[in-house]
Amino acid sequence: MTLLIIIIILALVFDFINGFHDAANSIATIVSTKVLTPFLAVLWAAFFNLVALFIAKHIIGGFGIADTVAKTVKPDFITLPVILSGLVAAIIWNLFTWWKGIPSSSSHTLIGGFAGAAIIASSFAAIKGAVIIKIAAFIFLAPLIGMVMASVITVAIMHICRCANPHRAERWFKHLQLVSSGLFSIGHGLNDSQKVMGIIAAALFAAGEITDIGNIPWWVPYACFSVIALGTMSGGWRIVKTMGTKITKVTPLEGVAAETAGAMTLYLTEIWKIPVSTTHTITGAIIGVGAVKRLSAVRWGVTVNLMWAWVITIPISALLAMGIYMLVKLLGVGV
Repeated sequence: MTLLIIIIILALVFDFINGFHDAANSIATIVSTKVLTPFLAVLWAAFFNLVALFIAKHIIGGFGIADTVAKTVKPDFITLPVILSGLVAAIIWNLFTWWKGIPSSSSHTLIGGFAGAAIIASSFAAIKGAVIIKIAAFIFLAPLIGMVMASVITVAIMHICRCANPHRAERWFKHLQLVSSGLFSIGHGLNDSQKVMGIIAAALFAAGEITDIGNIPWWVPYACFSVIALGTMSGGWRIVKTMGTKITKVTPLEGVAAETAGAMTLYLTEIWKIPVSTTHTITGAIIGVGAVKRLSAVRWGVTVNLMWAWVITIPISALLAMGIYMLVKLLGVGV
C-alpha cells in the first residue's frame, strides 16, 4: 500500500510538471502577440484545463485516452515496480527538457518510460506492439495534421478578410485569440490529464484495488485535471520563448489559425482515443501558418532540432526506465 501511495503521488507530480512543461503550448502565441500578459495567460489556460474535465465526463462520457495508456502494457505484466520506474524516468526527462527549453512530449515520455520498464522486467512480450506503433506514428502524424489544418485555415482567413481594414482586423483577431487559446487548452486538458489517469489506473490494478483497468475511481480524474491546471498556472517560460518566437514570428491572425488547427487535431485524436503530444500538434500548426507566408519565414534549423527531440523521447525514456527498474529491483523495492 505504501508503494502504491508513492506511485500516485509521483504520478501527480508528473502531472504538475506536465502542466508547466506544456503551458507554452496553449499560451505561447497569445503571449508573443501581447494579447495577454504571461500571468493572465496561464490563468486563462488553467481554467480551460479544468473545463475539459466536465466536457470529458458529461459530454464525451468517458476517458478513452486514459484507457489506451493504461493498456499499453499487457495487464499480466503490470507491476508497481514497473510503473514506479516508468514514472521516475518520465519525470527526469521532462525536467531535463524543460531546463533546456526543449518542447518535447510529456505524453511520449510517460509512455516510453512505462513500456521500457515493462520490457526490461518481462521482455517485449509485455507490451502491446500495435498500440505502441500507433502512438509512435502520431509523433509525425499529429504535427502534420496540425500543419495542414493551420495552412488551410490561414489561407481561408486571408481570403475572407482580404478587403478588411488591417488595424480593425488585427484588433478582432486579438479577441479571437482568447477563444482559440481556450479551445486549445481544453484539448490539452482532455489529452494530457488522461495519460496520468491511465498510469494511476494501472497502479491501482497492479495493487489489486480495482479488477478492471478501465474502471477508474471517481477521484482520479478530479485529481489529475486539477493538478495539471495548477501546473499550467506555474508556466514553463523557457518553452514559451521557443514556441512563441523561435519557430516563426506569429501575428494575431496566425495565432488564431494555429491554435484552432491544434485544437481540432486534439479533438480528433480524442475521438480516436489516441494519446498524442500537444507540443507536437501546436508546433506543426505554427509551422503551417509560417509556411503560408513563405517557407523562409520558418526557422527550419530550430524545427529540425525540435523534431530530433521528438524522435528520441520514447527510446531515451525507455532506456532511463530500464536503468531505474534495475536499480529498483536491486534495492528490493516492491518485492
